[in-house]
Amino acid sequence: MKNIVSSLIICLLMVGATAAHAQKKGGWFRNLFRAKSPVVEYVAPDTLQSSFTDSLQNFGGGGEELGLDNEELIADEDEDPEVKKGLLELFEETAMAEKKVMVEVSDDLKISKEWLSLHEYYSLWDSWNINPYEVDPGKFADTVHLQLYDSLEIGGWSPPLDDTPITSNFGSRRYRWHYGTDIELDKGDSVRTMFDGIVRIKKYDPSGYGYYLLVRHKNGLETLYGHLSKQLVEVGDVVEAGEVIALGGNTGRSSGPHLHFEFRYEGNPINPEKIYNFEDNELAMDSLSISPATFAYVKEARKIHFHRVRSGDTLSEISNRYGVSINQLCRLNGIRRNSVLRIGQRLRVN
Repeated sequence: MKNIVSSLIICLLMVGATAAHAQKKGGWFRNLFRAKSPVVEYVAPDTLQSSFTDSLQNFGGGGEELGLDNEELIADEDEDPEVKKGLLELFEETAMAEKKVMVEVSDDLKISKEWLSLHEYYSLWDSWNINPYEVDPGKFADTVHLQLYDSLEIGGWSPPLDDTPITSNFGSRRYRWHYGTDIELDKGDSVRTMFDGIVRIKKYDPSGYGYYLLVRHKNGLETLYGHLSKQLVEVGDVVEAGEVIALGGNTGRSSGPHLHFEFRYEGNPINPEKIYNFEDNELAMDSLSISPATFAYVKEARKIHFHRVRSGDTLSEISNRYGVSINQLCRLNGIRRNSVLRIGQRLRVN
């Protein structure tokens, strides 16, 4: 028995020595005895199992767009270590570039992959602030050409209302700037989104827009619908041109039922009457060029106006006169609601 065990040990030692020698020189023994590394499967960042990326996948997102397959990312086992290192660095750089196009969200949203790769503009997502982009329209120096809709596509755009008589234009309004166009309606009238889009904001502003919605469109424009009586969509909903998204109303700071309608680009308002023919209730063009001239109104809109307090003036009366909320008056002038106004005191009103 001892002789059998000794013979087995000697055989194993001889085989081990042969294998070690074969691994040094190469050959069929190399692949038989070498310890193979496990295959590591790399995936694009947006396929990782996290709460945010799961939301992306629920809305049609996936990791197919990275552009490199696993076979392309993993070096051959006989590859030079430097080559293998280079491939891994390439993957990491590509993965980081993919991460940069992800949206930044202020709450849990489900956003389609399609909306993440169309434009740098979509790298920022904020469902609370109308203008989170920090782009100064007074310093806008480029000329951007946008296609408003596909002229060959049926249903590429829609009127916001069945009829669009203007009750108040874009422009100066009693010492403050009106950044949209007001359209007459009856309470409960259907309000439709003008182009395909995704709902970015659904909020209530008691001293301004009332119930309002802001829809982001794929070409970079956004449209805002204010003073609504009822909002019929949620943040993150994908909507199609002509879809009823709300009912008209008279909420917020409003003197009567109407739709406050805005066009915005990078958060900054554009005169809707330059884009839309409200008299005929149709688009005035199928493409739009945005240039410094588009925001020429900004210089006038930024002029500061003051009110000189007279005997008997109250914050409420000044608020109504200039169309600015009492809270805004207080913020602009560093005062409180119960502050005593002095005759001759200057109050900033915009």
